[in-house]
Formats: sequence, structure tokens, C-alpha cells
Amino acid sequence: MCGIVGYVGFRNAADILLDGMKRLEYRGYDSAGIAVNNGSEVQILKEIGKVQQLEDIVSARHVEGHLGIGHTRWATHGGVSVINAHPHRDERGQVVLVHNGIIENYKELREELIGQGVEFVTETDTEVVAKLISQIYSVKGDMIASLVSIYERLRGSFALAILLKKDSDTLYCVRKGSPLVVGRGKGEAFCASDVPALLPYTQDIFYMNDGDIARLTPQGINFWSDKGVSLEKSSQRVDWDLSMVDKGGYPHFMLKEINEQGAVLRNTMGDRIKGEAVDFSKELGWSQESFAKIKKIHIVACGTSYYASLVAERLMEGMLPIDIRVEIASEYRQRSIHLGEDVLAIFVSQSGETADTLAAERLAKSKGALCLAITNGLGSSLAREVDHVLLLKAGPEIGVAATKTFTGQLAVLYLLGIYMAKLSGALSSEEEGRLVKGLLKLPYQIEEILERQEMLKPIAEKYASSRDFLYLGRGRSFPLAHEGALKLKEISYIHAEAFAAGELKHGPIAMLESDIPVVIIAPQDSLYEKLFSNVVEVRARKSPVIAIATQGDSNMKDVANDVFYIPSTDHELYPFLAVVPLQIFAYYIARARGCDIDRPRNLAKSVTVE
Repeated sequence: MCGIVGYVGFRNAADILLDGMKRLEYRGYDSAGIAVNNGSEVQILKEIGKVQQLEDIVSARHVEGHLGIGHTRWATHGGVSVINAHPHRDERGQVVLVHNGIIENYKELREELIGQGVEFVTETDTEVVAKLISQIYSVKGDMIASLVSIYERLRGSFALAILLKKDSDTLYCVRKGSPLVVGRGKGEAFCASDVPALLPYTQDIFYMNDGDIARLTPQGINFWSDKGVSLEKSSQRVDWDLSMVDKGGYPHFMLKEINEQGAVLRNTMGDRIKGEAVDFSKELGWSQESFAKIKKIHIVACGTSYYASLVAERLMEGMLPIDIRVEIASEYRQRSIHLGEDVLAIFVSQSGETADTLAAERLAKSKGALCLAITNGLGSSLAREVDHVLLLKAGPEIGVAATKTFTGQLAVLYLLGIYMAKLSGALSSEEEGRLVKGLLKLPYQIEEILERQEMLKPIAEKYASSRDFLYLGRGRSFPLAHEGALKLKEISYIHAEAFAAGELKHGPIAMLESDIPVVIIAPQDSLYEKLFSNVVEVRARKSPVIAIATQGDSNMKDVANDVFYIPSTDHELYPFLAVVPLQIFAYYIARARGCDIDRPRNLAKSVTVE
């Protein structure tokens, strides 16, 4: 989960590293450190906490040099301390590196090195890598050959950025499992865990595959395979711009990204809608005959992506005569699920680098399933490995708590569901037209909600001191209740649980009392009357009710303590609207509690290790 930045060129490396690390702080913020080679020595500065604490130290020191590596840490092996912070080095300070990932066999390697007289000063797996590379390099005398050897020795996942004290204009990179990208500029080169760190300097990006080894110098970039074979790689032009990774006047990235959801929907639907029809023909190339071979659909995801998938499942199962199941990736990969050529396996991941989702995809592909990725990660591991990929077109999401990517995922999944139903002959052109018309209205309806977002602030502040929340919903509202509870937990640290409202009397009702607020998603659909009865039951137990209801619902204000109204839409589409006030409500509660909204404790944006 950690963030890596590397630079070699003509600028002051420390400035580039710190700037890039700030843009990657959503990946880890337990500690931060940099190493800069000035030609005569390698200066290493590390500090506990956020990048700003490190920047204060660097500004008070004379740190100059044109080659450097930096790291924001999310602690795994070893506690949060300056000594465990990256970068790490060998005993003589000749090899210095930063690392993202987990070395599974570090204990046996450590014992082997100790047996040879090597001493260790940290608790990390990364120090083992630094000292093992140093040992191999002292024998081989060639860094590429040494990295081929180290790739064979290490088990687990790792992205490494490495510099040598004796070489002040060369940076080395290796990737297995953990993400790493390389960027090229005029007379300079960069590496990073993710593209946003590089956007101020270049949009020409090389995506490293597992096994890739790279050497970066001011003169250019060279690649080798894990066998030491020279590779030819082409860069991709990333169409994100710098404004996408700035707050744009908002106090937090999360609030900015919530407010971008109308634009995300427009971008995501864009040229995938022609007239009143959904068209994926250019991206998927499926025919009615080829799709007829699909007998089962598996949708696999984690976290927010999983809840978006559950919402979409309820749309698809109402339109498609195909068995559909949604699975958590970490469970899917461990179960004995039938997979074969008749299965379409859809993998949903914001980053395209989620470790469990990647492992699940590799399992499905090995068993012959047709694999499709839905991701925001252009060039990500998932996007490169599957048979087909559908991009969200949401732009970079910096806030750790996913908001606009949930909406983007939901849009792609809905469009895909409509398209598959059309291919299967189960959806009439009239029904398709109705749904498309409703989808095209959604960006404007979301923006109407956002114009009233301040109305949620006093409601949130009223309940900000609560220790527990319940979230209830039925039908499509049920997975939305989970997503709302997740947002509250992630950024405010308040305990929140979600239940299907029909389960209220099967246990959760025992928890209800006056200091446990209940958030209820209550659209006027076919389940409204049953849900209204749940609201009455909750109020009878003295729990305050915060309801997300449809405009024109005059009954809800008579029983709920607080109501936020969303515009009326087709019953299949209300999740796009109902999720927005849930996000804003969580945001304002976290803000009232003084929480670090964009970088909540213990969390990272992309879970790239198991």
C-alpha cells in the first residue's frame, strides 16, 4: 500500500520527491523518508507521520542532488518508527532502496544473512532486500544481473526503487505484484506507485509488468525481463491533467470528488450511448452468437466496488435470463466455484491493482472463464490481464474513501447490464430507451442534490457525537445501506452496521435506543410500504431516524426526525441519487469530529497486498 517516488535528472531531487509523495499520501502515511545522492554521499532523512513533517526537516537541511527516492509508508513489518521508515540501506550505505509490498520469505532470508555475519537494525522485510541485493551485487558487479537474481530469490509482492551511492545518475526499478509506473521527460526520468505523482512533470507513462526491470538515467529508460532479456516497451499518453489532482478550492479531495459525480456520469456514459441505445460494440466486440455461450455471470470485487456490484446485480437479474452471483474477491479465490468457458467473470476494481481481485481474476482465467475488468486504472495490472476492459473515465480519485468511482462503476455496470440484456434478446428497445433516458437525466439530478448539500451539514452535526449507527434498506437500498455505513466508518471512525430492513426483527432491533441513530434509504418503490413500517418500528424504540426519501413523499417527514429528499427517477436508477447524500452525510460528520477525511487512519487507497 505504500507510495514510491523516484527521480533522476537536472532538478533538485528532494523537491520532486516531496511533491510526488504528497500526491501519493493516500497510499500510506505512517511515516515518510527520502534518500538523495549528491555525487559524494547519499543523504537519508526520515520521519514519523505525514509528508509535511518530513518536509519541515528537509527544509532545515541542505539536501541537494539530482538523483533520489522517496517513500510514504503504511506499516506492515515492524512498528511505526523512524528506524523502520524507508528508505533502507545495506551496512556500508552503498545500496539504498524503497519498497512497496510484502516479502513472504524475508524471515528465512534474514536468518541466512545473519548466519553469514550480516547485522540488522530494523524489524522490516525491506532491510533484508537491501542487504541481499548488496551481497549479490558485490559478487556479480552488474546491477541488472543482480536484480534478475533478486527476483528469483524473493517470494511475495514487491515494487522496488533502488539507487547506488557510487552512481549519481542511475535509478533502478523492479516490479512483482505491487504497482509501479515509469515516466519520461526531457533529460529526466521518474518512477512512482501511481500516475498522479508524475502529472506535474510528464504524461508519457510506461506501465511496468510483473518481472520488468528498469534502468532510468537522464539520457533515457531501458527495460529487461526477469530473465535479463532486453525489452522494448512503448509509453502511453495519460490524458489526466494536473488540475485533476489538485483540490480546486475545496477543503478536501473527498468533497471535490463528491461534487464531480455529475461530470463522471457524463464522461462514463459519453459515447457509450447512441441515441436511446447502449453501444459497447467498439470496446467488447461481442455478438449475439458469442454472448449466447455465456450461461453464468460472476461479479467479483472488494469494498465499495463490491457494494456497487451488489446494486448492479439487482438490475441485471431483473433483465437477464442468466444466473448472476456477486462475490467478495478474497472469498471467491478460496472457494471451489465452478468456472469454465460458459462463465463471464467481471472484476470490478477502482485501481486495477487490488491484490485479492487480481488473484481471483488469475484463477478465473486459468479455468477458462471470459474475463472482463471494470476499472479506473488505465494500464493497471487488471486492465492488462483480462480479455476485455471497460474504463470508468472518472479521472484520478485521491480521497481514500471512494465516492466518484462508486458512481462510475455503477454506471458502467448498468450500461453493461442493459447491453447484455439486449444481446440476449431479453430487453425490448422500448425498455432500453426508457432506461437510457433516465440515465441521461442523472447528472443533472445529482447536481441538483449537490446544490442542496449544505442542508445535510446541521443534520450531521446533530449526530456527530454518536458512537453507533444502523443503516437500513430493502432491495437496491440494501447494498446502498452497506456503502453508506462503510463511508461513515472509513472517515469518522464511528461504528456503523447495515442490515436488510426485513431483518430488523431478527436481531438488530434489540440494539435500538435513543442514542443510536438509524439511517434509512426509503425511495418510493414497490418496497416503500414495508420500509415505512420499519421506520415506525424504529421510532417506537426511541431511535432517531434520518431518512433519504423521494421528493413529494409527505408521509416520511411525519415519522422521521430528519429527511433529505432526492429527485424522483425510475426505480432502477435511484441508487445513483441516494448514494450522494450518504457520502455527504459521512463527510460532514467526519468534518465535525475533526477527522483526517482524505487520509483516514489505518487505510490506504489501493490494497495491493493481502
